[in-house]
Amino acid sequence: MKKKKIVIGVSGASGSIYAIRLLQVLKEIPEVEVHGTVSDWAYENIRLETNLKKVEVKALFDVYYNARDMGASIASGSFLHDGMVVVPSSMKTVAAIAHGYSDNLIARSADVCLKEGRKLLLVPRETPLSTLHLENLLKLSQMGVRIIPPMPAFYNHPETIEDIVNHTVMKIMDQLEIENHLSRRWTEDA
Repeated sequence: MKKKKIVIGVSGASGSIYAIRLLQVLKEIPEVEVHGTVSDWAYENIRLETNLKKVEVKALFDVYYNARDMGASIASGSFLHDGMVVVPSSMKTVAAIAHGYSDNLIARSADVCLKEGRKLLLVPRETPLSTLHLENLLKLSQMGVRIIPPMPAFYNHPETIEDIVNHTVMKIMDQLEIENHLSRRWTEDA
């Protein structure tokens, strides 16, 4: 059976917990191979928001690339994969992707998704959103990018931060068409 290849880009927005949890869950699925990169600012946020070291984060990827390596395979349209997620996505990264400014491997890999018509998901982290942020997100949405803000649901009665994070990770995995049971889903008797 062919493994599903997923590309993950972790940019420098707050909310690194979403990326870490997604990577942990994907690591447990033998049928999924995760390629990706982490920006320098993302590592700074990971340091501030978690207890993880760089080496531990890198170990969550099956194939890890330096964010400055514009020659990495994920920067090429000939690298076939089943979707890319930028989680969390800073507004700088959103703007770079929306305007084709491929200044690092995350933006370049996302640009490749757009030009090749591949699945691209963004998990934007910012509040409040300015008109410029909304215009960039709208532009990307109109290009087929899935915008998945990490907004908690309460019908599932979350009791912990992990419950809230798992709900967003469930939504991401649903868009990647990866079966999961991370969070309680809406039902008529919810």
